[in-house]
Amino acid sequence: MPGFDDFKDVEDFKEQCGYTIDGDWYPRVTRIVTIKAKPALYYYYGEAKSFRAAQEATERSAQEGTMLHEAVEGFLLGTRDPIPEAVAPAVGSFIEFFGKNRIEVTPERVERRIVNRDHRYAGTVDAIARIGGKLGVLDIKTSAAVYRDYCLQTSAYMDALKDEFEDLSTRWILRIDQIQKCMRCGAIRRVKGGREKIKTDWRNPVQRNCAHEWGEPYGDIELKEFPYWRDDFTAFLGAKRLWEWENEEWLKKAAYL
Repeated sequence: MPGFDDFKDVEDFKEQCGYTIDGDWYPRVTRIVTIKAKPALYYYYGEAKSFRAAQEATERSAQEGTMLHEAVEGFLLGTRDPIPEAVAPAVGSFIEFFGKNRIEVTPERVERRIVNRDHRYAGTVDAIARIGGKLGVLDIKTSAAVYRDYCLQTSAYMDALKDEFEDLSTRWILRIDQIQKCMRCGAIRRVKGGREKIKTDWRNPVQRNCAHEWGEPYGDIELKEFPYWRDDFTAFLGAKRLWEWENEEWLKKAAYL
């Protein structure tokens, strides 16, 4: 999220930015990759009525994404907890997709904590899965699209796990979203964080002028494979070095540098 980090003290910094494993503190992968600029997010903030309004919508969107993410992980863990009504259509579509694509996941490989002591970082992998006979990292996203940025995060997981799993060969982004379709013209509506976004084909006069009648929400599921990860990992290490430079004073107080 755009803005400046505001940490109370070094313990707050360590809590927000990393994990302590076997007595040693490591920065977290998801925190490191925030150093990369996100032009689309900045454009969204620029379009908003105010910074506060954009921030509130982003926080609501994150909460909704967390709800969906946790419901999916609950299914993978076999907890069978009640699924929140707000995300039930997306979760139902995911469960159907999961079965059709024969995704193999065991509970002990879900929400797996990893640490790379050579490169000094840690993280939590959504799942280590087998799909189509290949073993790989499965990262779950609740976004509107699969963004290239995700490759930085998953490459860090791959390098941390490569020695533990000799047949680890690939990674996938599993994108889960919830949308509606207009029953008159086929336009797509997405509501997240209280913000409505309608996707139409501007060349189609029917869609441009339609008084939309939205159908029931349903899940939009996409599975995309990224087998070649080593160049992405080189980029991740570059991002890590920049993040360390940006947070040098805090990292010194944390006895990391």
